[in-house]
Amino acid sequence: MNTQVGESAALLTAVLWAFTSVFFTNASRRIGSFYVNMIRIPMALIMISGIVYLSPAAQNPLSVSGSQFLWLAISGIVGLVLGDTFLFRAYVILGPRLGTLIFASWPIMTAVISWMMLGETLALMSVAGIAVSFAGIAWVSSERRTEWIVDGTAADKGPKKLGVVLALAGALCQALGLVIAKLAMADSLEPIVASLHRMVAAFCVIWGYGLFSGHASRALRLLSDSKGVLLTLGGAITGPFLGIWMSLVAVKHAPAGVAAAIMATAPVIIIPLSIAIYRQMPSTRAAIGAIIATGGIALLFLT
Repeated sequence: MNTQVGESAALLTAVLWAFTSVFFTNASRRIGSFYVNMIRIPMALIMISGIVYLSPAAQNPLSVSGSQFLWLAISGIVGLVLGDTFLFRAYVILGPRLGTLIFASWPIMTAVISWMMLGETLALMSVAGIAVSFAGIAWVSSERRTEWIVDGTAADKGPKKLGVVLALAGALCQALGLVIAKLAMADSLEPIVASLHRMVAAFCVIWGYGLFSGHASRALRLLSDSKGVLLTLGGAITGPFLGIWMSLVAVKHAPAGVAAAIMATAPVIIIPLSIAIYRQMPSTRAAIGAIIATGGIALLFLT
C-alpha cells in the first residue's frame, strides 16, 4: 500500500468533484438531471474503456471473477445510477455549494456502513467528529439566503427540503457503492478496471430503463443542445472518469477513512472556485459552516 499515492489521489478527487458539481448543475438545469446522467455515463464509459485498452499496466477486464463483477455491478448501479441521479436533482434545487456540502456527509455514512458491514469500530472521538460535521451541515442548510445564480436563474428550483433529502440520498448511495467496490477490489483488481465494470453495469441499467420507459429517445434528441452536451462532457471527465478513477486509487492505496476525509474537502475547495466562476462571495456563515463540516469529517477519520 503506497499511502502517499492514495492521499494525493484523494486530494485530486476533491478538486475534480468540486468542478463536477458546477458542470452538472449547469447541465441539469438545461436538459434535466436524469438525462444528464443518461448522457454522461456512456461518455465516461468510452473514456474509461480507452484508458483500459491503451494502458499496458491495466489488467485484462475479463480476468475479473464472477463474484467480483456482481459486486462491482451492484456498486455501479447504487452509486452511479441511483446516487448520482439523486445528487444532480439536488444540485438543481440547492445549487452546487449547498448540494456539495450536504453530499459531503457520505464519508460519515461510509464509516457507519463499514461498521455495520465490516465490523469496524468507531472511537468516541470519531462519534464527536460525526456530530461536529452534521452540525456544520445543518447550520449552513438552515440559511435562508440564496447565493447561487446559474444561467440567470435562482438556485431554489423546488422545495428546499426535497433538495436536502435528495443530497443525503445521493450521499448514502455513494458511501454504500464505495464500500462495496472496495470489497470487490481487494488486492487483486486495478481501480481503473473496477471503474470500467461499474460503468458498464450503470450503462446497461440506465439505458435499459430508458428504452423501456421512453426516456432514451428524448435523451438522444437532447444531444442537439450543444451547450448542455459540452457541460455534461466536462462533468463526465471530472466526475465518473477521472474523479471516480482517482477515488478508487485513493481507497486502494490509502486507509479508506483517511482517503474519505481528504476527498470530503470538496465543499471547502468549491468556495474559491465559486468566487472565480460566478463572481459571488459566499456568506460568512456558509464559509465557516463548510470548514466546520469538513473539520468534523477529518476528526472522524484521522483519530
